[in-house]
Amino acid sequence: MDFSIKTEDKKNALHNMKTDCIAVGIYENKILSSAARALDADGAITAVLQSGDLTGKPGSSLLLRHIKGIAAPRVLLIGLGKDEIIAEKDFSVAAKTLTQAFSSLGAKTALVALPLDKVRNRPPEWAIASVFSAANEKAYRSDAMKSKKDSSNEGVRKITFYLPGTQAATARDALARASAIAKGVNLAKDLGNLPANVCTPAYLAEQAKKLAAAHQFDIQALDKKQLQSLKMGSFLSVAKGSDEPPKFIVLRHNGGKAKEAPVVLVGKGLTFDSGGISLKPGAAMDEMKYDMCGAATVLGVFAAIGEMRLRQNIIGIIPSCENMPSGHANKPGDIVTSMSGQTIEILNTDAEGRLILCDALTYAERFRPETVIDIATLTGACIVALGHHNSGLFTRDDEAHNLLAADLLAAGKASGDTAWRMPIEDAYQEQLKSNFADMANIGGQPGGSVTAACFLERFTRSYTWAHLDIAGTAWKSGAAKGATGRPVPLLCTWLFNRENAS
Repeated sequence: MDFSIKTEDKKNALHNMKTDCIAVGIYENKILSSAARALDADGAITAVLQSGDLTGKPGSSLLLRHIKGIAAPRVLLIGLGKDEIIAEKDFSVAAKTLTQAFSSLGAKTALVALPLDKVRNRPPEWAIASVFSAANEKAYRSDAMKSKKDSSNEGVRKITFYLPGTQAATARDALARASAIAKGVNLAKDLGNLPANVCTPAYLAEQAKKLAAAHQFDIQALDKKQLQSLKMGSFLSVAKGSDEPPKFIVLRHNGGKAKEAPVVLVGKGLTFDSGGISLKPGAAMDEMKYDMCGAATVLGVFAAIGEMRLRQNIIGIIPSCENMPSGHANKPGDIVTSMSGQTIEILNTDAEGRLILCDALTYAERFRPETVIDIATLTGACIVALGHHNSGLFTRDDEAHNLLAADLLAAGKASGDTAWRMPIEDAYQEQLKSNFADMANIGGQPGGSVTAACFLERFTRSYTWAHLDIAGTAWKSGAAKGATGRPVPLLCTWLFNRENAS
């Protein structure tokens, strides 16, 4: 999909624009947007509204052909809702309707002349990003492993935003950011959707090396012997049940000043999670290939920041292995020693994500980070708490962490990749007590997502930290099964906001 900007002026009057289709907005109260009025010289659009053929509700659309006096052979009317100051939700629906209509047209080019500056409490660049994201979602294909690709009508391939010249500079910046995020989202989806027999820890390491070569990142992929020398006993205890060797991937983007403290992103990379000896039920176990979506997120974010060449120091850490049942696997009741020296009683081998993350979070200390954020498909309990709409955000309750939480929540809202803050309190830590080790790896069913976050928090007390539980948002089940690419948009937007604030 190719996107561009065209500014409106006397030379570029809307009715004279040479394109296969022009999209304009219509409101429920039979009021035309300014662009629709500009194309309504002979009253054809007004007649449609008067006839009741188009309601103007979000989700509604109507294609008109060969309107007198308009160079474009098609005009697509898009419903925007009741108010001329458009509700954010209504515009999001309109953006999806627009891209759905474009995908089914014989047209190859289209001009979007929607009122991008009329969305309530949102700048025009937000509206541009919404259309871009919807188009990218519609264009995405998940048939890489099929011998015969799914048939589809390509529809519109070149989309141009038509807007005032005063908005052109910010619109181009918005397009660049949206394009970078889309590349990151698509990479995260591609990796998540691959089967576990293809997307192994070694495969993730190879993809990280390709990213490093493309964008001049520094790259390390530590193997089992190196992890043993680092005394990562917790991580290695999970990996030992599988024939696939573990990888500990470290990517570095050195875009900031030499001594500037980095942001560290830690992504859970369980390329398949059987549950180990605490075996999961067979139904939907295939979806445990998605247990590496935290790792896919880190790689997706690095794809985006490589495109944008951010002036920040950013480090990605991916502990990757499989969790399998075998004669070498962890057993309930085993006690392991983490890299931090803290001991852990493994009461449930299916609570393995925290066992690999705790060593990665300890490893992050060596970079003296400004901020560390881990991303993990960590708990089914988070799905019980928040469903599939919001990722769970956990962090400590103090000034620095509250500011971090506020910034992440704002980035989520701005990108449409939302999160909801959950508690971390000392009272929950009590559930992790063990009679035989420093802590247990589970705290029982009550507050399961919270106690999992509390477990991780014990390994992060030397820096500012947040945890994103994406178990409910990283993929979809059922007929729409597939990776979502979340929370790549949230984290990219947060990093872009940091760039603008510096």
